[in-house]
Amino acid sequence: MDLQWWISVIEIPALVGLFWLVQSYKTAGDKAIESIREEVSEFKLHVATNYASLAYLKDVEARLVQHLLKIEAKLDRVVEHRPPAE
Repeated sequence: MDLQWWISVIEIPALVGLFWLVQSYKTAGDKAIESIREEVSEFKLHVATNYASLAYLKDVEARLVQHLLKIEAKLDRVVEHRPPAE
């Protein structure tokens, strides 16, 4: 077998097959990346619309602090009015 026959019969079809395989994997990878990009975008939108905003969290924190201060004041009054231990 001479070198030209080997290249034309074996090498070229093998290289074309490898090129086609790499190209198909690249196309599938691009589609998967685009799908993931869309899913992440939808998730970001879901989080932005359905989770608490920073202003709301600050409001809740302020209300909790106020209630805790009231409880602390009540406990202080109870401790002040308790008879001394012997």
